[in-house]
Amino acid sequence: MEQFLTETNKICGVSLNLLQQKAFEVYEHELIRWNQKFNLTAIREEESIRVKHFVDSLSCLVVMKNLHGERVIDIGTGAGFPGIPLKIARPGIKLTLVESVGKKASFCTHVVETLHLENVEVLTLRAEEVGRLPVHRERYDWALARAVAGLPILSEYLLPLLKIGGSMLAQKGESAHAEAQASENAFKHLGGELDQITKVTLPGVVEERFLVVVKKISATPQLYPRSVGIPSKKPL
Repeated sequence: MEQFLTETNKICGVSLNLLQQKAFEVYEHELIRWNQKFNLTAIREEESIRVKHFVDSLSCLVVMKNLHGERVIDIGTGAGFPGIPLKIARPGIKLTLVESVGKKASFCTHVVETLHLENVEVLTLRAEEVGRLPVHRERYDWALARAVAGLPILSEYLLPLLKIGGSMLAQKGESAHAEAQASENAFKHLGGELDQITKVTLPGVVEERFLVVVKKISATPQLYPRSVGIPSKKPL
């Protein structure tokens, strides 16, 4: 755990207090325990969990900076990444986790309750469904996704959820720049504009990692997101 703390500080600029360190230890333990029954994640070794899940999630803070009080939504969160690590590190955010797979959503709820995390909502819904609900549409400061879909598809999932001035953040691999270029039409249709593509380096991980940030500059037309399954079948 000492190396995890060092890398978190070095890469993300985050110093975790004792309570936060304990929370990550409990999270790791519960993830390993649940993974013995349910296939929550293919990453099962402690060291890999800390780097490829925890540090990778916290690397979002490289561009999100000092969060406090913002509304953040994490689409396709799986076992809670990147949302729950961000909530542990920045407890002041108001977090919504969206996961359509029941077992994964149940695990997220379990972790939230076990760690006594406040202002966290877990939704067992598809991204397209959430984006059409008035209580969630254009209400968020940040909309996040990690390894969920191609960027043109993600844009249709995330941009409708953002208020004007908010930002979507997609964690991407080496295809980040090509995907961003291919998404120009989607950004334009949905009220977004590419803001930045920032490279992050994880310890011991050869694959390139990038944070793609898209700013919401105008309202998303009511047509979007389209019905469940359409964005992935017919990307903008």
